[in-house]
Amino acid sequence: MAPILIAPSILAGDFARFGEEVRAIDQAGADWIHIDVMDGHFVPNISFGPQVVRAIRPLTRKPFDVHLMIAPVDPYLEAFAAAGADRLIVHVEANPHVHRSLQAVRALGKSAGIVINPATPVDTVEHVLDLVDLVLVMSVNPGFGGQEFVPSAVDKISRLKAMIAGRPIHIEVDGGITPETAPLVARAGADVLVAGSAAFKGGAGSYAGNISAIRKAAEAARGTLV
Repeated sequence: MAPILIAPSILAGDFARFGEEVRAIDQAGADWIHIDVMDGHFVPNISFGPQVVRAIRPLTRKPFDVHLMIAPVDPYLEAFAAAGADRLIVHVEANPHVHRSLQAVRALGKSAGIVINPATPVDTVEHVLDLVDLVLVMSVNPGFGGQEFVPSAVDKISRLKAMIAGRPIHIEVDGGITPETAPLVARAGADVLVAGSAAFKGGAGSYAGNISAIRKAAEAARGTLV
């Protein structure tokens, strides 16, 4: 069983102290750094571009998990790859040619991920599973942090786990993840938990405790807590 990984979303960090926040969340025990890229078109918000990814890349060795909530996505894959992304995650809903997009990510030498929104059926990713190392299940509607967890994500994760059938593909979940909801998604099969508000609450002195609480709750639910 894959260990539970915690990927704090820097969208929830203090933008006035952005570099310090990246260092702090790294030192607090983040496994990956989740970077939410929003374009104000595919989702109703604007966040980061490749320049921000490039600026923070020297501050941590942790993998950059770059969630591209943008449409079109293909014209920007190379720029984010060059800026330092380790994984590029694209939305099923944003692209009628998502198979080609995933091929392009792999051709750039990066890990590839696919995302499904709350209303998107799990079977939409069935025919691209051989091109990805991660499937991200959104447990909120993308575009804003701090939203409440959508319970139907739990069943989607379970169905996805069965569909993956033992292949080395991470199941990531993003939205409303807290120590209370982490057990639900971990039991269903998620092994990467994106946490925004719950990871960054309380300031830098609280980050390690926040991450640990989420991880312990998830591991305990799977019976793998040590």
